[in-house]
Amino acid sequence: MRIVSAIFLSTAAFALPAETLAQDRTLTVYTYESFTAEWGPGPIVKEAFESQCDCRLEWVAVADGVALLNRLLLEGDQAKAGVVLGLDTNLVVDAKQTGLFTPHEIDTTAVDVPGNWSDDTFVPYDYGHFAVVYDTEAIENPPTSLKELVEGDPDEKIAIQDPRSSTPGLGLLLWMKSVYGEDAVDAWADLKDRVLTVAPGWSEAYGLFTDGEVPMVLSYTTSPAYHMIAEDTDRYQAAAFDEGHYLQIEVAGILKNAPDPELARDFLRFMITEDFQDAIPTSNWMMPAGPVSQALPDAFAGLVTPEETLLFTPEEVAQNRRAWVDEWLAVMSE
Repeated sequence: MRIVSAIFLSTAAFALPAETLAQDRTLTVYTYESFTAEWGPGPIVKEAFESQCDCRLEWVAVADGVALLNRLLLEGDQAKAGVVLGLDTNLVVDAKQTGLFTPHEIDTTAVDVPGNWSDDTFVPYDYGHFAVVYDTEAIENPPTSLKELVEGDPDEKIAIQDPRSSTPGLGLLLWMKSVYGEDAVDAWADLKDRVLTVAPGWSEAYGLFTDGEVPMVLSYTTSPAYHMIAEDTDRYQAAAFDEGHYLQIEVAGILKNAPDPELARDFLRFMITEDFQDAIPTSNWMMPAGPVSQALPDAFAGLVTPEETLLFTPEEVAQNRRAWVDEWLAVMSE
């Protein structure tokens, strides 16, 4: 908050209006592009929070979740944000090791995510399972397992995301590793023939899919709900995989050098209330991690429900992420 000097006219002090002082209180949040898009939850969240906080909320967006961590590593203590929203549990150990985050110190009993994951620094705000989403007008027999995807018709292409910049891209890498283990390198070599492009983030890959450039894309089991609700079509569906689906839990945290730490904590408290969580299912198209004011739309009842949830611990990911990404890069760059 900027310091406002008092200007004395005669013997009376001139005071700035309360509205001006409120506008000087600003929270900057780093997040990813699809969150801040006009069709994403960003505009809804901004309006709802500003109506309560007597402040301004400003978004600064990068392509995807891993890119958030990369930006923080570049900026270090010079980062201008108070909150970072859009990392996931696969990145929290690396994020803590930067020394840039501080414990949130808020009550998170309202949070409800698979496995009851909790942390003293990061707070979940949504979750979802990764899935291969396909165009039913282009794919007659979608894969029913990761094995079928890997070994399937190379003429039926898929768009995926880069694990070096994208949390969905990292999610696919971990999904492959959790199913194939030490044989993941060979599996990537087989899948490579089906990959049309490796996009830097989810938005780019999904845009290619909806533009008809590719019949399959790595996304989420919840993605078809968007098309059913917003476009009134069931053309796009998620394939259920026999081996299970990898889980993503998205989180937010407070930077140690936040310009207004209490305002940042107020945002995290707000994040797990109905006013924020109501925006998640039908604008971020994920599952809410906190209470909502009404039942999810009927379209969610027909979505793929994974028979098994796959998830490495944050510590396992931190220990192996760089080596596993290097394996992937070696195969994909051949």
